Formats: sequence, C-alpha cells, structure tokens
Amino acid sequence: MLALTLLFQSLRLLIPLPPFLSTFIIGSLVNASLLIAAEKAGLWPALIIAAVAPVVAYFQLLLPLPVFIIPVALGNAAYICLFLVASKWGHTSGTVLATLGKTGFLYVGFTWLLTFIAIPPKLAAGIMLTMSWPQLITGILGGLLASLIVKRIR
Repeated sequence: MLALTLLFQSLRLLIPLPPFLSTFIIGSLVNASLLIAAEKAGLWPALIIAAVAPVVAYFQLLLPLPVFIIPVALGNAAYICLFLVASKWGHTSGTVLATLGKTGFLYVGFTWLLTFIAIPPKLAAGIMLTMSWPQLITGILGGLLASLIVKRIR
C-alpha cells in the first residue's frame, strides 16, 4: 500500500494534469490508499504510510517547506484514526467523520502555521485553498473508492 500511495502521489510528475485537477484525482487516490491500508493492514502500517507520503511529497517539491510535512502527516493520521473509530457505525459514517476531521485539522493547522512563516501571499493563498474545501471532496471520494475496492478484495 505504501508503494501504491507513493505511485499515486507521483502521478503528477508523470502525467501532465492541471494542478487543480491533479489535486482531486491524486488526493482521492491517496486518501483511498490510506483507508484501505487502515482496513486491511491495521492502524500502525497505515500511520507509517500517512507519515512517509508527505516526506516524499516534500522531496518531489510538492510541499514548498519541510515544516509542512508535519501538518500533512498529522492530517493523514487524523483521517485514518477517525475513520477507524467511526467505521464501526458504517463505512459512510467513518468516511464522513474522517473527512471532516482531516479537513478541519489541515485548515486550522495551516492557518496557524502560516502566521509564523513568511511566504509570498499568492503561495499562501494557494496552500490555504488546497487545504480547504478540496479536502472535503478528496476525502469523500477517497472513502468511496476505498469502500468499492475493499469489497472487491475481501
């Protein structure tokens, strides 16, 4: 699952897509990988993927500063943990709670972090846009995709 997650994340380097479109496609695939790993391999392997993916994203120049690795990794971890806790009420409930939690965490975390870091306003605005409502879409689509795949591999 780690290899697939990193492959999905690398698609933007291999396939020329507009950045905003790649956010939705690749974000959904990565989120699906996180949830499939959580369901099939368990919490700790999924958390390893959650931590490694943003490190690789930084080295791929997808995250402009290394400090951004931390909130992305923690947002991924929140997505996994909230999903595992709430999925006992159903996959949909788990996906919705996980998506809301991850989106909220990323938005608040980056808002707070950007108060301490001086980056160009246009870059900051782009980061904040990416860490807002697109996270809701990629979280839900990732959960839907994970649900379909997990059913097929049972």
